[in-house]
Amino acid sequence: MFNKHLLLLLTLLVGFFCTKAQVSVPQIPTPEREFRAAWVASVANINWPSKPGLSTQQQQDEAIALLDLLKKNNFNAVIFQVRPQADALYKSNIEPWSYFLTGVQGQAPKPYYDPLEFWIDAAHERGLELHVWLNPYRAHHISGGQPSESSIIKKHPELVYKLKQGYWWLDPSKKGTQDLSANVVKDIVKRYDIDGVHFDDYFYPYAEYNGGADFPDSASYAQYQQEGGKLAVGDWRRAQVNIFIQRVYKIIKDEKKHVKFGISPFGIWRPGFPESIKGFDQYDKLYADAKLWLNEGWIDYFMPQLYWQVNNIPQSFPVLLGWWQSENTKQRHLWPGMNSGIGGGDKNSDEIINQIMITRGILPKSPGAAHWSIAALVTHESLRRDLLKGPYKNEALVPASPWLDDDKPLSPKVETENREADLYIKWKPANKKDDFKYIVYTNYGGKWSYTILNYKSRFLQIPKVLFADAAKLIKQELQSIAVTAIDRTGNESEIKIEQVL
Repeated sequence: MFNKHLLLLLTLLVGFFCTKAQVSVPQIPTPEREFRAAWVASVANINWPSKPGLSTQQQQDEAIALLDLLKKNNFNAVIFQVRPQADALYKSNIEPWSYFLTGVQGQAPKPYYDPLEFWIDAAHERGLELHVWLNPYRAHHISGGQPSESSIIKKHPELVYKLKQGYWWLDPSKKGTQDLSANVVKDIVKRYDIDGVHFDDYFYPYAEYNGGADFPDSASYAQYQQEGGKLAVGDWRRAQVNIFIQRVYKIIKDEKKHVKFGISPFGIWRPGFPESIKGFDQYDKLYADAKLWLNEGWIDYFMPQLYWQVNNIPQSFPVLLGWWQSENTKQRHLWPGMNSGIGGGDKNSDEIINQIMITRGILPKSPGAAHWSIAALVTHESLRRDLLKGPYKNEALVPASPWLDDDKPLSPKVETENREADLYIKWKPANKKDDFKYIVYTNYGGKWSYTILNYKSRFLQIPKVLFADAAKLIKQELQSIAVTAIDRTGNESEIKIEQVL
């Protein structure tokens, strides 16, 4: 009887002390998660390259400067326009080289290089996702120079219309248009190591592009009616875009499931949704039923262009964001576009920071936003400074996409070497193709911190002792470390703590 009581007492004591020990173990921090992107527009040479005809070296220097700026300011994604007008800022057998690169449509850069390949490699080396931004229907821009013989305008005139402002536009209802743009998407996803495919708000064109007149597709609609079609013209146009959006999503996932598909439509679905909202009706004018795409989960991230300020009551940023979130029935990423081009200075920085904080409040599980455009960050040093000392003070991972993949990647194999005052940490990836980033966790004196590294990283050398004051009177010794892998959809491998001291 005595032995049983003693055994029970010992069990309770062991349990108590184990529990106390577990409580005292410092908690490893969860890395911040937030999508932080900027658009880089090539159309009309808005952002890059700064003008047509620059040398290869000049183009690459400009690209590196932009990507370095994003890295330095703790961004983690870039949305890079590679198809501004049915042309290509990459090597394509489908469409001609872009005028905005060389000044001559169809002419490759000299000396030769592939700009998209260059951007992808440089972005990934800086820990940035690269999303290719394509315009699915614009055939020629008014600033796009002379169309070459390889232009879609010359090769397939039956697919395009010239609008009164001088733009050329593909007919979204035609099978040839949908096949062309779908094949462009498939080609890029198949051949390039991209992280996302991105469309903006240009579906059927804005009315002013055609002098306020209706889109000139009456022959296509008449043919539809002759074949027994019953939809009104607006519904028919929206249906064509819907079919295409679904098709693109399937094409991307069939090729590479981890590549995200995102759309940044005009920020208002329809006036009156919600009730206080007034403004442009994309549903009725652009024939873009953006709410449907979000409701059905035909995208992985949704980026409405909420280019209005918080206190602008007819188009209030938080009111619109809250409404879009109420329509996010599939719980996809909802990362609004912000008009960072309002400038720098205390008032404008405060507006952008407030909008970022609103996204964190409304979208706590997957915060994020995109800045229109990178020019705002280049031009306004005060905006960069205020972001970096404020909401972007710490590095952040892109939020995970569990509907694409929720399996943890394999943990890297970690080894350490003592090097006098430093510890040399090295690791080997368990699955090199799956790993996109690595995190090195360090525990100094019971306090954990972390460092995010890119996919090429294989080592990190850290001091064994940190000093908490300038006089080096208070020191914190390195106690333990851990190294994890982050895969292409944002999942983190198991954390395996290794004791150092």
